[in-house]
Amino acid sequence: MKITHHPQPESLMSCSAGSMPEAFAAIMSSHMALCPECRKDLALMEDIGVALFDKIDATPVLGDAPVMALRASEADRGDTDDGQTRAAVTTGGVPRPLVDVIGGDLEAITWKHIGPGVWQHVIPLSDAPRGELRLIKVAPGRALPEHGHTGSELTLVLKGAYRDETGHYRPGDVADISGDISHQPIADPAEGCVCLIATEGRLKFKSIMARIMQPFAGI
Repeated sequence: MKITHHPQPESLMSCSAGSMPEAFAAIMSSHMALCPECRKDLALMEDIGVALFDKIDATPVLGDAPVMALRASEADRGDTDDGQTRAAVTTGGVPRPLVDVIGGDLEAITWKHIGPGVWQHVIPLSDAPRGELRLIKVAPGRALPEHGHTGSELTLVLKGAYRDETGHYRPGDVADISGDISHQPIADPAEGCVCLIATEGRLKFKSIMARIMQPFAGI
């Protein structure tokens, strides 16, 4: 698997500090399972963070910090307890950090049809999440409506590929989109695509029809 698109340094720093919202941490942990380059960068940032914290006086806290289900795997490096490396992806195409929440087979996902050639599966988060996490499946050659963002968006390609104004994304690639970017993803004409997407805030669709359908799709 040749990965050419990686999270922005700011996202890696947030991940290393353990401060990412649950939905975005799920993307990062899944990408880390697939990408040795980002695992190495993340480990370096964590080492720097530890060195800095060692110079700060300790402050008592009242209790343990909560660990949300999809953030618990942020530190997962793909090794078992005996130090052996395990497969980063199941035979069903699911990154290991996601197996507990969606199962091990993308073909077994229950999809909801939300538009011509587009399906989604919303992944439940904790009681008070910041952001939303969903799987999106797009039919071969189908273009999603052009849209902007009211917040950040992280997309991880799990199967197939897509392209937009920012590049061509294949399995393992991450699109780290800021709120000021508008784009129109188009699925690979032969394979379509399945992506894991974390969003913060509502999408801003350009077309009137897409805006009309937006409440029904929940995006």
